[in-house]
Amino acid sequence: MRELEEHIKKQQPETNNYTPSFYRLEKAEEYKALTSLLSSNPHIRIHDHIESQLKELIKISNPTRRLTPEEYEQHLAAYVGDKALEEIGVWVYYPWADRVVHIVDEEDFIALRTSRNQHKIMKDEIEKLRTKKIGIIGLSVGGSIALTIAMERVCGELRLADFDKIELTNMNRIRTGIHNIQVSKAVVAAREIAELDPFIKVKCYLDGATEQNLDDFFTGGGNLDVLVEECDGIDIKILSRVKAKALQIPVVMDTNDRGMVDVERFDLEPERPLLHGFIPADLDLEKLKGLTDAEKLPIFRPMVALDDMSARMKYSLSEIGKTITTWPQLASSVVLGGAAVTDTCRRILLDQYKSSGRYYVDFEQIFV
Repeated sequence: MRELEEHIKKQQPETNNYTPSFYRLEKAEEYKALTSLLSSNPHIRIHDHIESQLKELIKISNPTRRLTPEEYEQHLAAYVGDKALEEIGVWVYYPWADRVVHIVDEEDFIALRTSRNQHKIMKDEIEKLRTKKIGIIGLSVGGSIALTIAMERVCGELRLADFDKIELTNMNRIRTGIHNIQVSKAVVAAREIAELDPFIKVKCYLDGATEQNLDDFFTGGGNLDVLVEECDGIDIKILSRVKAKALQIPVVMDTNDRGMVDVERFDLEPERPLLHGFIPADLDLEKLKGLTDAEKLPIFRPMVALDDMSARMKYSLSEIGKTITTWPQLASSVVLGGAAVTDTCRRILLDQYKSSGRYYVDFEQIFV
Protein backbone atom coordinates (compact mmCIF):
# COMPACT_ATOMS: atom_id res chain seq x y z
CA MET A 1 0.00 0.00 0.00
CA ARG A 2 2.85 2.36 0.77
CA GLU A 3 4.20 2.03 -2.79
CA LEU A 4 0.79 2.92 -4.21
CA GLU A 5 0.55 5.91 -1.87
CA GLU A 6 3.88 7.17 -3.18
CA HIS A 7 2.63 6.95 -6.78
CA ILE A 8 -0.53 8.84 -5.84
CA LYS A 9 1.48 11.60 -4.17
CA LYS A 10 3.54 12.06 -7.35
CA GLN A 11 0.46 12.74 -9.49
CA GLN A 12 0.03 16.28 -10.75
CA PRO A 13 -3.05 18.01 -9.36
CA GLU A 14 -5.92 18.51 -11.81
CA THR A 15 -5.99 21.98 -13.37
CA ASN A 16 -8.91 23.93 -14.80
CA ASN A 17 -7.19 24.39 -18.13
CA TYR A 18 -9.66 24.09 -21.02
CA THR A 19 -7.92 26.15 -23.71
CA PRO A 20 -5.83 24.35 -26.36
CA SER A 21 -2.62 25.78 -27.82
CA PHE A 22 -2.06 26.27 -31.56
CA TYR A 23 1.15 25.80 -33.52
CA ARG A 24 1.50 26.80 -37.18
CA LEU A 25 4.79 25.33 -38.33
CA GLU A 26 5.37 27.75 -41.19
CA LYS A 27 6.37 30.15 -38.39
CA ALA A 28 9.84 29.22 -37.19
CA GLU A 29 9.19 30.19 -33.56
CA GLU A 30 6.05 28.02 -33.39
CA TYR A 31 7.85 25.08 -34.99
CA LYS A 32 10.56 25.43 -32.36
CA ALA A 33 7.97 25.68 -29.56
CA LEU A 34 6.18 22.52 -30.67
CA THR A 35 9.33 20.44 -31.08
CA SER A 36 10.52 21.64 -27.68
CA LEU A 37 7.18 20.66 -26.13
CA LEU A 38 7.37 17.18 -27.65
CA SER A 39 11.01 16.71 -26.67
CA SER A 40 10.37 17.58 -23.04
CA ASN A 41 7.13 15.55 -22.89
CA PRO A 42 7.76 12.31 -24.82
CA HIS A 43 4.54 10.79 -23.43
CA ILE A 44 2.41 13.20 -25.53
CA ARG A 45 0.49 11.31 -28.22
CA ILE A 46 0.58 12.74 -31.76
CA HIS A 47 -2.42 12.35 -34.08
CA ASP A 48 -1.51 13.30 -37.63
CA HIS A 49 -4.26 12.51 -40.14
CA ILE A 50 -4.02 15.69 -42.18
CA GLU A 51 -4.05 13.86 -45.50
CA SER A 52 -7.48 12.31 -44.89
CA GLN A 53 -8.86 15.77 -44.04
CA LEU A 54 -7.38 17.25 -47.22
CA LYS A 55 -8.94 14.47 -49.30
CA GLU A 56 -12.30 15.18 -47.70
CA LEU A 57 -11.79 18.87 -48.47
CA ILE A 58 -11.09 18.01 -52.10
CA LYS A 59 -14.18 15.77 -52.16
CA ILE A 60 -16.60 18.43 -50.89
CA SER A 61 -15.05 20.94 -53.31
CA ASN A 62 -15.94 18.64 -56.23
CA PRO A 63 -19.47 17.42 -55.43
CA THR A 64 -20.41 16.63 -59.03
CA ARG A 65 -17.50 14.29 -59.70
CA ARG A 66 -16.25 10.93 -58.44
CA LEU A 67 -12.52 11.55 -58.42
CA THR A 68 -10.01 8.81 -59.18
CA PRO A 69 -7.08 8.17 -56.80
CA GLU A 70 -4.81 9.85 -59.35
CA GLU A 71 -7.02 12.97 -59.44
CA TYR A 72 -7.03 13.13 -55.65
CA GLU A 73 -3.23 13.09 -55.70
CA GLN A 74 -3.15 15.87 -58.29
CA HIS A 75 -5.51 18.06 -56.26
CA LEU A 76 -3.55 17.30 -53.10
CA ALA A 77 -0.25 18.26 -54.72
CA ALA A 78 -1.76 21.50 -55.97
CA TYR A 79 -3.11 22.34 -52.50
CA VAL A 80 0.16 21.60 -50.69
CA GLY A 81 2.39 23.27 -53.28
CA ASP A 82 6.03 23.51 -52.25
CA LYS A 83 5.26 23.22 -48.52
CA ALA A 84 5.96 20.18 -46.42
CA LEU A 85 2.75 18.40 -45.39
CA GLU A 86 3.64 19.16 -41.75
CA GLU A 87 3.36 22.89 -42.54
CA ILE A 88 -0.21 22.57 -43.74
CA GLY A 89 -2.91 23.60 -41.27
CA VAL A 90 -2.29 23.79 -37.54
CA TRP A 91 -1.15 21.52 -34.73
CA VAL A 92 -3.40 21.69 -31.65
CA TYR A 93 -2.11 20.75 -28.20
CA TYR A 94 -4.60 19.60 -25.55
CA PRO A 95 -2.63 19.75 -22.26
CA TRP A 96 -5.31 18.01 -20.16
CA ALA A 97 -5.28 15.01 -22.53
CA ASP A 98 -1.54 15.01 -23.43
CA ARG A 99 -2.41 14.99 -27.13
CA VAL A 100 -1.30 16.94 -30.19
CA VAL A 101 -3.62 16.81 -33.20
CA HIS A 102 -2.78 17.99 -36.73
CA ILE A 103 -5.81 19.55 -38.45
CA VAL A 104 -6.57 21.86 -41.35
CA ASP A 105 -6.73 25.51 -40.37
CA GLU A 106 -9.84 27.39 -39.33
CA GLU A 107 -11.59 28.18 -42.63
CA ASP A 108 -11.07 24.71 -44.09
CA PHE A 109 -11.89 23.13 -40.72
CA ILE A 110 -15.23 24.91 -40.50
CA ALA A 111 -16.00 24.07 -44.13
CA LEU A 112 -15.45 20.37 -43.36
CA ARG A 113 -17.21 20.43 -39.99
CA THR A 114 -20.34 22.06 -41.42
CA SER A 115 -20.39 20.44 -44.87
CA ARG A 116 -23.05 17.93 -43.82
CA ASN A 117 -25.22 20.65 -42.31
CA GLN A 118 -25.92 21.96 -45.80
CA HIS A 119 -28.59 22.63 -47.00
CA LYS A 120 -30.55 22.20 -43.79
CA ILE A 121 -28.46 25.18 -42.76
CA MET A 122 -27.56 27.29 -45.77
CA LYS A 123 -24.01 28.49 -46.38
CA ASP A 124 -24.79 32.15 -45.61
CA GLU A 125 -26.54 31.03 -42.42
CA ILE A 126 -23.46 29.06 -41.34
CA GLU A 127 -21.42 32.24 -41.78
CA LYS A 128 -23.96 34.27 -39.81
CA LEU A 129 -23.97 31.78 -36.93
CA ARG A 130 -20.16 32.05 -36.66
CA THR A 131 -20.62 35.60 -35.35
CA LYS A 132 -23.10 34.69 -32.59
CA LYS A 133 -22.52 34.39 -28.83
CA ILE A 134 -24.53 32.12 -26.53
CA GLY A 135 -24.30 32.05 -22.74
CA ILE A 136 -25.33 29.00 -20.70
CA ILE A 137 -25.92 29.13 -16.94
CA GLY A 138 -25.98 25.68 -15.34
CA LEU A 139 -24.05 22.78 -16.86
CA SER A 140 -25.93 19.72 -15.65
CA VAL A 141 -28.66 20.09 -18.26
CA GLY A 142 -26.67 22.86 -19.93
CA GLY A 143 -23.72 20.59 -20.70
CA SER A 144 -25.77 18.61 -23.21
CA ILE A 145 -27.07 21.85 -24.68
CA ALA A 146 -23.55 23.31 -24.97
CA LEU A 147 -22.23 20.21 -26.71
CA THR A 148 -25.17 20.02 -29.14
CA ILE A 149 -24.80 23.72 -29.97
CA ALA A 150 -21.09 23.17 -30.61
CA MET A 151 -21.66 20.05 -32.72
CA GLU A 152 -24.14 21.88 -34.91
CA ARG A 153 -21.95 25.01 -34.80
CA VAL A 154 -24.82 27.29 -33.92
CA CYS A 155 -22.47 29.98 -32.62
CA GLY A 156 -18.85 31.08 -32.65
CA GLU A 157 -18.60 31.76 -28.91
CA LEU A 158 -19.95 30.03 -25.80
CA ARG A 159 -19.88 31.36 -22.24
CA LEU A 160 -20.40 28.65 -19.61
CA ALA A 161 -21.21 29.34 -15.96
CA ASP A 162 -21.35 26.73 -13.20
CA PHE A 163 -19.74 26.58 -9.74
CA ASP A 164 -20.27 22.83 -9.29
CA LYS A 165 -17.97 19.86 -9.89
CA ILE A 166 -18.68 16.45 -11.40
CA GLU A 167 -19.81 13.78 -8.97
CA LEU A 168 -20.51 10.14 -9.75
CA THR A 169 -24.21 10.81 -9.12
CA ASN A 170 -24.19 13.36 -11.98
CA MET A 171 -23.13 10.75 -14.48
CA ASN A 172 -26.61 9.38 -15.04
CA ARG A 173 -27.07 12.33 -17.42
CA ILE A 174 -23.71 14.08 -17.93
CA ARG A 175 -21.67 12.37 -20.63
CA THR A 176 -18.13 12.18 -19.30
CA GLY A 177 -15.58 9.74 -17.94
CA ILE A 178 -15.12 8.70 -14.34
CA HIS A 179 -11.66 10.32 -14.41
CA ASN A 180 -13.48 13.69 -14.39
CA ILE A 181 -14.96 13.25 -10.92
CA GLN A 182 -14.27 16.49 -8.98
CA VAL A 183 -13.50 18.46 -12.15
CA SER A 184 -15.60 21.58 -12.81
CA LYS A 185 -18.73 20.87 -14.85
CA ALA A 186 -17.99 23.95 -16.96
CA VAL A 187 -14.40 22.83 -17.58
CA VAL A 188 -15.53 19.32 -18.57
CA ALA A 189 -17.96 20.81 -21.10
CA ALA A 190 -15.38 23.30 -22.40
CA ARG A 191 -12.77 20.58 -22.91
CA GLU A 192 -15.18 18.39 -24.83
CA ILE A 193 -16.06 21.33 -27.07
CA ALA A 194 -12.37 22.14 -27.64
CA GLU A 195 -11.66 18.54 -28.63
CA LEU A 196 -14.56 18.67 -31.07
CA ASP A 197 -13.86 22.15 -32.46
CA PRO A 198 -10.90 24.14 -31.10
CA PHE A 199 -11.94 27.22 -33.08
CA ILE A 200 -15.13 27.81 -31.08
CA LYS A 201 -14.29 30.40 -28.43
CA VAL A 202 -15.24 29.22 -24.93
CA LYS A 203 -15.09 31.19 -21.69
CA CYS A 204 -15.86 29.56 -18.34
CA TYR A 205 -17.16 31.22 -15.19
CA LEU A 206 -16.15 28.74 -12.50
CA ASP A 207 -17.92 30.60 -9.68
CA GLY A 208 -21.17 30.19 -11.59
CA ALA A 209 -23.29 33.17 -12.54
CA THR A 210 -23.17 35.72 -9.71
CA GLU A 211 -24.23 39.30 -9.14
CA GLN A 212 -20.55 40.22 -9.41
CA ASN A 213 -19.86 38.59 -12.80
CA LEU A 214 -23.21 38.84 -14.63
CA ASP A 215 -22.20 42.08 -16.37
CA ASP A 216 -19.09 40.42 -17.79
CA PHE A 217 -21.00 37.22 -18.62
CA PHE A 218 -23.59 39.15 -20.61
CA THR A 219 -21.46 41.88 -22.20
CA GLY A 220 -17.72 41.10 -21.89
CA GLY A 221 -16.32 41.00 -25.41
CA GLY A 222 -19.72 41.86 -26.87
CA ASN A 223 -23.31 41.22 -25.83
CA LEU A 224 -24.74 37.71 -25.80
CA ASP A 225 -27.17 36.95 -28.59
CA VAL A 226 -29.05 34.31 -26.57
CA LEU A 227 -29.07 33.30 -22.90
CA VAL A 228 -29.76 29.66 -22.06
CA GLU A 229 -30.75 29.54 -18.40
CA GLU A 230 -30.48 26.13 -16.68
CA CYS A 231 -29.52 27.00 -13.11
CA ASP A 232 -31.12 25.70 -9.92
CA GLY A 233 -30.82 28.88 -7.86
CA ILE A 234 -34.04 30.89 -7.92
CA ASP A 235 -32.24 34.21 -7.29
CA ILE A 236 -29.93 33.84 -10.33
CA LYS A 237 -32.83 32.44 -12.37
CA ILE A 238 -34.61 35.74 -11.79
CA LEU A 239 -31.59 38.07 -11.78
CA SER A 240 -30.30 36.71 -15.10
CA ARG A 241 -33.69 37.44 -16.66
CA VAL A 242 -33.70 40.97 -15.27
CA LYS A 243 -30.32 41.49 -16.94
CA ALA A 244 -31.41 39.82 -20.20
CA LYS A 245 -34.53 41.97 -20.34
CA ALA A 246 -32.54 45.16 -19.75
CA LEU A 247 -30.17 44.21 -22.59
CA GLN A 248 -33.01 42.89 -24.81
CA ILE A 249 -31.45 39.41 -25.05
CA PRO A 250 -33.76 36.41 -25.65
CA VAL A 251 -33.84 33.67 -22.99
CA VAL A 252 -34.39 29.93 -23.55
CA MET A 253 -34.88 27.44 -20.70
CA ASP A 254 -35.41 23.65 -20.67
CA THR A 255 -36.83 22.20 -17.44
CA ASN A 256 -35.93 18.54 -18.02
CA ASP A 257 -39.47 17.21 -17.44
CA ARG A 258 -42.11 16.57 -20.10
CA GLY A 259 -39.76 18.24 -22.60
CA MET A 260 -40.82 21.69 -21.40
CA VAL A 261 -39.05 24.63 -23.04
CA ASP A 262 -39.62 28.31 -22.22
CA VAL A 263 -38.77 31.06 -24.68
CA GLU A 264 -38.75 34.76 -23.78
CA ARG A 265 -38.13 37.14 -26.68
CA PHE A 266 -36.94 40.21 -24.81
CA ASP A 267 -35.23 41.23 -28.07
CA LEU A 268 -38.62 41.57 -29.79
CA GLU A 269 -40.77 42.33 -26.73
CA PRO A 270 -38.65 44.53 -24.41
CA GLU A 271 -41.62 45.12 -22.06
CA ARG A 272 -42.48 41.44 -21.77
CA PRO A 273 -42.96 40.31 -18.12
CA LEU A 274 -40.32 37.95 -16.73
CA LEU A 275 -41.05 34.28 -17.44
CA HIS A 276 -44.45 35.07 -18.99
CA GLY A 277 -45.53 36.87 -15.83
CA PHE A 278 -44.92 33.90 -13.53
CA ILE A 279 -42.31 35.95 -11.63
CA PRO A 280 -44.06 38.61 -9.50
CA ALA A 281 -43.24 42.09 -10.82
CA ASP A 282 -42.82 43.45 -7.29
CA LEU A 283 -40.54 40.65 -6.08
CA ASP A 284 -37.76 41.93 -3.80
CA LEU A 285 -34.58 40.04 -4.73
CA GLU A 286 -32.85 41.07 -1.51
CA LYS A 287 -35.63 39.56 0.60
CA LEU A 288 -35.61 36.46 -1.60
CA LYS A 289 -32.04 35.64 -0.53
CA GLY A 290 -33.11 35.25 3.07
CA LEU A 291 -36.00 32.88 2.41
CA THR A 292 -35.86 29.16 3.15
CA ASP A 293 -36.48 26.64 0.35
CA ALA A 294 -39.99 26.09 1.72
CA GLU A 295 -40.67 29.84 1.65
CA LYS A 296 -39.34 30.08 -1.92
CA LEU A 297 -41.60 27.28 -3.16
CA PRO A 298 -44.72 29.44 -3.87
CA ILE A 299 -42.51 31.68 -6.07
CA PHE A 300 -40.69 28.77 -7.69
CA ARG A 301 -43.84 26.70 -8.39
CA PRO A 302 -45.29 28.67 -11.35
CA MET A 303 -41.84 29.51 -12.72
CA VAL A 304 -41.09 25.88 -13.58
CA ALA A 305 -44.73 24.70 -13.84
CA LEU A 306 -44.53 22.40 -10.81
CA ASP A 307 -48.27 21.73 -10.97
CA ASP A 308 -47.99 20.54 -14.58
CA MET A 309 -45.03 18.23 -14.06
CA SER A 310 -45.20 14.52 -14.82
CA ALA A 311 -46.70 12.28 -12.14
CA ARG A 312 -43.33 10.67 -11.41
CA MET A 313 -41.60 14.03 -11.06
CA LYS A 314 -44.28 15.23 -8.64
CA TYR A 315 -43.84 12.05 -6.62
CA SER A 316 -40.04 12.46 -6.70
CA LEU A 317 -40.30 16.00 -5.35
CA SER A 318 -42.36 14.71 -2.42
CA GLU A 319 -39.59 12.20 -1.66
CA ILE A 320 -36.73 14.73 -1.43
CA GLY A 321 -35.20 14.47 2.04
CA LYS A 322 -36.88 11.10 2.57
CA THR A 323 -35.67 8.56 0.00
CA ILE A 324 -33.68 10.89 -2.31
CA THR A 325 -31.57 14.00 -1.76
CA THR A 326 -32.54 16.12 -4.80
CA TRP A 327 -34.84 16.02 -7.83
CA PRO A 328 -34.08 13.42 -10.50
CA GLN A 329 -32.91 14.09 -14.06
CA LEU A 330 -32.75 11.45 -16.79
CA ALA A 331 -30.23 11.26 -19.62
CA SER A 332 -33.01 10.89 -22.21
CA SER A 333 -34.63 14.13 -21.00
CA VAL A 334 -31.29 15.96 -20.87
CA VAL A 335 -30.41 14.91 -24.43
CA LEU A 336 -33.89 15.90 -25.61
CA GLY A 337 -33.36 19.29 -23.99
CA GLY A 338 -30.05 19.63 -25.83
CA ALA A 339 -31.83 19.07 -29.14
CA ALA A 340 -34.84 21.28 -28.38
CA VAL A 341 -32.82 24.23 -27.08
CA THR A 342 -30.23 24.02 -29.88
CA ASP A 343 -32.92 24.03 -32.56
CA THR A 344 -34.69 26.94 -30.85
CA CYS A 345 -31.49 28.98 -30.48
CA ARG A 346 -30.54 28.41 -34.11
CA ARG A 347 -33.91 29.57 -35.39
CA ILE A 348 -33.87 32.61 -33.10
CA LEU A 349 -30.40 33.59 -34.32
CA LEU A 350 -31.42 33.15 -37.97
CA ASP A 351 -34.64 35.14 -37.46
CA GLN A 352 -36.74 32.09 -38.37
CA TYR A 353 -38.68 31.95 -35.10
CA LYS A 354 -40.11 35.03 -33.40
CA SER A 355 -42.43 33.81 -30.67
CA SER A 356 -42.36 33.61 -26.89
CA GLY A 357 -44.08 30.89 -24.94
CA ARG A 358 -44.00 27.65 -23.00
CA TYR A 359 -43.83 24.48 -25.09
CA TYR A 360 -43.83 20.73 -24.43
CA VAL A 361 -42.22 17.82 -26.28
CA ASP A 362 -43.82 15.25 -24.01
CA PHE A 363 -43.04 11.69 -25.12
CA GLU A 364 -45.79 10.26 -22.93
CA GLN A 365 -48.30 12.38 -24.82
CA ILE A 366 -46.79 11.77 -28.27
CA PHE A 367 -46.10 8.02 -28.05
CA VAL A 368 -49.29 6.54 -26.57
